[in-house]
Amino acid sequence: MERPLRIAILTHSTNPRGGVVHALALGEALCELGHEAVVHAPDPTGRGFFRDARCPVTSVAAKPVAGATVDLVRARIEDYLRHFATPAACDFDVFHAHCGIGGNALATLTRRRLVPGFVRTVHHVDAFAEPQLTQWQERAIFDATRLLSVSRAWAGILEREYGMPAEVVGNGVDGRVYTAAAEPGDADLARRWGLGPGPVLLSVGGFEARKNTLGIIAAFAALRRSRPDAQLLVVGGASLLDHAGYRARCEAALRSAGLETGPGRAVIPTGPVPQADMPGFYRLADALAFPSLQEGFGLCVLEAMACGTPAIVADRAPFTEYLGPGDALFADPGDPAAIASAMDAALDPGVRARLVPAGYAIARAHDWRLCAERHLPAYRACARAGAPGVPPAIEAPLQVPGQVPGHA
Repeated sequence: MERPLRIAILTHSTNPRGGVVHALALGEALCELGHEAVVHAPDPTGRGFFRDARCPVTSVAAKPVAGATVDLVRARIEDYLRHFATPAACDFDVFHAHCGIGGNALATLTRRRLVPGFVRTVHHVDAFAEPQLTQWQERAIFDATRLLSVSRAWAGILEREYGMPAEVVGNGVDGRVYTAAAEPGDADLARRWGLGPGPVLLSVGGFEARKNTLGIIAAFAALRRSRPDAQLLVVGGASLLDHAGYRARCEAALRSAGLETGPGRAVIPTGPVPQADMPGFYRLADALAFPSLQEGFGLCVLEAMACGTPAIVADRAPFTEYLGPGDALFADPGDPAAIASAMDAALDPGVRARLVPAGYAIARAHDWRLCAERHLPAYRACARAGAPGVPPAIEAPLQVPGQVPGHA
């Protein structure tokens, strides 16, 4: 039997984004398998992660940064470099980055011979207007020892566009947290946000272009013509990136459609919420509206399904990888009329009678323990490559404008 591993998992934030949720759940599952996984994240607030974890966590010292996204990303890479500046801080068998920030720090630490290499999970690849952000993103892919992906779609993109093979590890959902059984706090949640007796459509992720919030708003406005009592609940929105311009466009679209916003109104933006509230939001919703334009996997789809809430998703990968025609409602994300039709269908009792049990089955099939087990071959390979007597490779440093000092 192979020995347990000590694994440092690096993510970009302590906020409830999909990659952070994945990193924490993976760390917990690895610990349940007998390994020691420590999840790290820069923590400028000092408040720690968005939820308590059943695995060790480390809040990496970080200062608040005001300015452009490139300045923030540079600062967070430097935060990681300071944290792992000594051999004692690098006392792990495996280093695993879930973001470009952690990937860049580990690439530099590899060249400094402080770490033997690293595993990188690519959840998705962003399109940046700022060249420096693109260069950092690519460095965190090309310099990785082993690449993982949460979906076959993104593994294919990494192979075709980057020439980098990636193993697919998938995603999971915690059935102990996300359940259909009503909790006492659900009614208080509904009162606090002014949810009425009409149907509730839930959008998760805030106002963000790749989440297709403008398309959801247009579809909801169409639905309101036949269901004037419907409400759209827009939950979350914590992000490292600046979405202010897109949010302004969404607010203009809401005004143009005559949709009032706020608790008890047609559209209820909550902003970031306590993690403990999320299962209740799913249970209170009649459907999850998630016709995303770009998604790594769509973790909230599993969470909604585990809570008995049907999902509306884009009719493309990655959703078509793990969902069949009878599991969810599919819509062209570029067609608000198609999304509105799916919203209307999700409220039909006959359709719901089919989708709810199908969703439970999908959620049960996505277990974090199985996901964690799929990581172990890559971890073992990296650990063996970094064993004594096998020195890490030294590569020429990547020269990029505005490079983080000391990357060489």
